[in-house]
Amino acid sequence: MTSQPISRSDRDLIARLASYSAATIHEAQGRAGALDSDIKPIDAAMELCGPAFTVVCAPRDNLMLQVAISYAAPGDVIVVSASDYAEAGSFGDVLANAAQSRGIAGLVTDTGVRDSRDIVALGFPVFSKSVSIKGTVKETIGALNEPVVVGGQLIRPGDLVKGDADGVVVVRRADLAFAVESSEERVRSERDLIARYRSGMTPIEVSNLTEVLAGKGFDSPAATSS
Repeated sequence: MTSQPISRSDRDLIARLASYSAATIHEAQGRAGALDSDIKPIDAAMELCGPAFTVVCAPRDNLMLQVAISYAAPGDVIVVSASDYAEAGSFGDVLANAAQSRGIAGLVTDTGVRDSRDIVALGFPVFSKSVSIKGTVKETIGALNEPVVVGGQLIRPGDLVKGDADGVVVVRRADLAFAVESSEERVRSERDLIARYRSGMTPIEVSNLTEVLAGKGFDSPAATSS
């Protein structure tokens, strides 16, 4: 089996996307693309961003993950669909060294990993459903570089994946420029909100919530106090 070629986005655009948090990107593209919240980094300091190199593995089987590491290009994020199965440690420090040596940007998987302390020390970004010591086999051939569903999101080869301490978000490759521009706009808006809060304004004032609250029957404590 050989890997099918995938289309990768402009490196400068990917770098700009990488500068924004996963939460910002998710909100900026219409609250879309967030993977399930149980897929988290094994260390809060880990971040990744890059085009998805997708692979399907059978539960408790990492044969195709080893194939993916062999074919992925530098800067790719390997995205593993393994049936949302937590009770397996399909990726450890040995494979992390293999992936890092090939310039792979990180791993996102809906199964478990192990040797987490060693992977953290190595500095290779890993986002997984679980940490599990249970071993795996190398038996089952699966798809490489085809659309997969991971964490409740459809991820196509070449889509952009950003992960940080809060979780993982996917950006469709065709929507990358929009996601970057919208994230830039959202950051500017949030900076303005923070400046207004620091000036002494309340959230009710900043967000114009007085009429909204009144319409829902909320009586202001200030208005009802004697």
